[in-house]
Order: sequence, then C-alpha cells, then structure tokens
Amino acid sequence: MPILFISDLHLCASRPEINRIFFEFLRGPARGAQSLYILGDLFEYWAGDDDVLDPLNARVIGALAECGRGGTQVYLMHGNRDFLLGEAFARASGAQLIADPVTLDLFGSKTLLTHGDTLCTDDRDYQAFREEVRSQSWQDAFLALPLADRKERIEALRARSESEKSRKPPEIMDVNRGAVESLMRKHGYPRLIHGHTHRPARHEHRVDGRTCERWVLPDWYKSGGVLVCDDKGCQMQKL
Repeated sequence: MPILFISDLHLCASRPEINRIFFEFLRGPARGAQSLYILGDLFEYWAGDDDVLDPLNARVIGALAECGRGGTQVYLMHGNRDFLLGEAFARASGAQLIADPVTLDLFGSKTLLTHGDTLCTDDRDYQAFREEVRSQSWQDAFLALPLADRKERIEALRARSESEKSRKPPEIMDVNRGAVESLMRKHGYPRLIHGHTHRPARHEHRVDGRTCERWVLPDWYKSGGVLVCDDKGCQMQKL
C-alpha cells in the first residue's frame, strides 16, 4: 500500500472546486493508502480550534475522520497558515499532529518531512514574523481574543503579506540551497519532502559526496497534486 504526501491545499469557502477535489481524493485514492501525510497549509488559515463549527471546517474534519476509519492513518504537520491547529482538531478529525521536521523510514529509505518555510532563510522579514507568531506567548494572547476579532486580524495580516510578497524578488521566497543541504547533513543525508514554495519538482543535491533527493509538493490552487511513494520509489500525480 502506498504512502501519500500533500501540502498547501489552502482550503477555504471561496475555492469550492478545490474543496471538491480534496473530498473526492479522501474518498478515493487516499482510502487505498497506508497513510496520508499533510505537510502544512491544509487550510487557507486557521483561527483556532473553536472554529470547528464553521461549515467547511466541520466538513473537512468529518472527511478526515471517515478516511481514518477506512484504514488510512492521517498525519498532519503545521504550515505557515494553519499553525494554530491544535489537539481538539486532531481528536475530532482523527489526524495525528507531527513535529516539523520529522524523519520516517519510507520503504527502507530515510526520509525527512518539513513544511518548508524554515528553509526560505533569505526572506528575513518572514523568518522574523514566523518566530514571533510561533512563540507560546503570542499564541496565548491571540487565542484569548474573540473568534471574530482573530479572523479580522488574520485577514489584515494576509492582505499585508500579499502586498509585501508583490515587492519581494521571487528568489528570496524560495528555499536557500545552503539551508536545505545543512538540514540534510544534520539528519544524516535523507530524502527530503516539503511544500510551501509552490514550485513542484524533484531535485538532486550533492552533499558531502552523497546524492540526496528532494521533492517539492505542489499547491492546490488550480488542481490537486499528490506525491505517491511505494517500494518502487516516488512519483508526482495530478488530481
């Protein structure tokens, strides 16, 4: 049975077609998998686990739970848009929250999983913002606000982020090669799978005389995409 990897779905009410593809994926290909890894940004944003009654959020939770009951273990990593997903969401959906990064044995090949945003070290403004919002003090203060206020602030942050990205050179929003190879070296020269950059591809890195494979997962803005891995290797598939 294969193991599947997806990321950067950015599910939201304004993208009904992508939502439909996701639900069909959970009822179809994902049900025949050993496990499904969602490597961040399942949602366009997540304001807190008290938003589980939102119609789309509730439907996503139900679909993940149904997929899990069908025999597929679902693993979920935080992304830069949904890092506030918590234990209440995990319990309701049946998904297991995993650390970033995390290593697994993928059919005999050591494989490292990460969302990918920590590798974009040339974007120093983003890295400073990430450090701030990932702190426990910031999250405690933010989650203490009423849900409506949180959503309003998130919308304002998203608008500011889009404006700032339009002024940044595209290359600084991609991974830094040195950061990638440093991570590979630290974790024993594994295969690396990540998302975040929305630049799907397979890369080879030569690190300390060793060849390391890196897969970049596609986003789901125009269509779905999944990396399918089995004992014969990995291949990208469009949904």
